[in-house]
Amino acid sequence: MRIRSHPFPDAAALPYWMWDDDQPLKAHPAYRKAKAGEQEAAIDLVWDLTIEFLAGLQAKLPLELTYVAPYAREATGDNAIPLMLASACAEILHGDVETEIVQASRVFHTGAKAMERLLLRPQFDGPVTPGTAYVLVDDVTCLGGTLAELADYVQAGGGQVAAVITLVNAGRLKPLKPEPLVTRRLRERCPDAIQHIFGIDPGALTANEACYLSGFRTADELRNRAAKAAEEIDLRLRAKGFQLEAQPAPLSQEGIS
Repeated sequence: MRIRSHPFPDAAALPYWMWDDDQPLKAHPAYRKAKAGEQEAAIDLVWDLTIEFLAGLQAKLPLELTYVAPYAREATGDNAIPLMLASACAEILHGDVETEIVQASRVFHTGAKAMERLLLRPQFDGPVTPGTAYVLVDDVTCLGGTLAELADYVQAGGGQVAAVITLVNAGRLKPLKPEPLVTRRLRERCPDAIQHIFGIDPGALTANEACYLSGFRTADELRNRAAKAAEEIDLRLRAKGFQLEAQPAPLSQEGIS
């Protein structure tokens, strides 16, 4: 699994979003079908809820940006909302929609706790066009890890992350990028542990990921909680009839300090 090493650029550190929680989104009659992968339901939901919001972004974003969304495969099916939202963004904001960059792994984040989300990192595949300015689009962000992985993938391929759009920004901290002091303290407290356990450079953590990890006092405490979370992931998915191809165990336990 690749190391996440590219942080959100400053220009995309604060996303554009509609709501702080997902209740208005879930209240739409097409939500369940859209979340389970029905494209017509997703189209109805997106056009019913987002037109005014997206129109308001016309004065904030330049033309001809490329909108890309993670194809989130949830335990109940393919979430159709992000791609339909990206398509609406491209139409209303006069840009393009990218459909060849896809999420290549199922991560089962629905119902997952913070540590589980950190361990279950989505991976992406598909061509990134160097120099292209991408806007990352998703329906809901909590810790921000999925968007962070997509941002890392785009930047590693030579693309630029111009902005982030989400319907729900449910994290306690609204910016995607942590304060430098928080990152520095994590590096001092756990010099190598975060990258060894999660495959994430501390500088590429999101604000909410960094806040969560700041609650662990030592690398040993962090490693033990990660091992327990890996077991909880297995139990949770087995109860739903799923099994990961590989355990989301720490990448390495050697050299952790």
